Amino acid sequence: MNTDIFDMSGKVALVTGASRGIGESIARTLASYGAHVIVSSRKLDACDAVAASIREEGGSAEAIACHVGDIAQIDTLFKAIKSKHKKLDVLVNNAATNPVFGHVLDTDQSSYEKTVEVNIRGYLFMSIAAGKLMRTQGGGSIINTASVNGVIPGSGQVIYSMTKAAVISMTKGFAKECGAFNIRVNALLPGLTQTKFASALTDNDDILKSVLKRVPLGRMAQPDEMAGTVLYLASDASSYTTGAEFVVDGGYLIGA
Repeated sequence: MNTDIFDMSGKVALVTGASRGIGESIARTLASYGAHVIVSSRKLDACDAVAASIREEGGSAEAIACHVGDIAQIDTLFKAIKSKHKKLDVLVNNAATNPVFGHVLDTDQSSYEKTVEVNIRGYLFMSIAAGKLMRTQGGGSIINTASVNGVIPGSGQVIYSMTKAAVISMTKGFAKECGAFNIRVNALLPGLTQTKFASALTDNDDILKSVLKRVPLGRMAQPDEMAGTVLYLASDASSYTTGAEFVVDGGYLIGA
């Protein structure tokens, strides 16, 4: 049996939304297993800080800013990757936004459009750009961060939940159409995780208590608890895994 199935040496991995939270933990984990990690988010300074920290710990990383809601920035990002690395082995679509927390009837058009352009359009065109590069090199792995809200809509989060349901469907569609190119596409579905992104939930005691009543493990996750699943999906350990949803939620969906 190959004992190095999680080894990422020689692999180039792009992680979006990697300046903090789940994305940062994923970037650090992939680097610790040997991948060269491209740390990406909207703000270069924050990405630089994470990449520098990874290098200080003996890993390989660089920072490239990209707002995934902007198609022109996606194009620029992939031109830089092609020019420098000539390949991309792993794409982790993790950047997301959720500007609306409240009743769906109070949703305004601007918030709706912002959520869709990042969470759906961004994931779609990042995956297309990565898929084209992976097709020419003989394969790769795309991992989409969805959410348990894509299965059961979160209260006050209808638009966000809609986009995450779309990400789950997108994952399956890409997996079906890209399997012939040895491109594997899978989704991570985190439950409630203690991040700045989820602070509207985690900082509200009443909401937090209500959610945790439905979680068999009785607690929220830490960002590092999502990274192991992504390592599996990025590495050769998951060489026959595609089109799958990996729920990492402490049992929330079975307790709901």
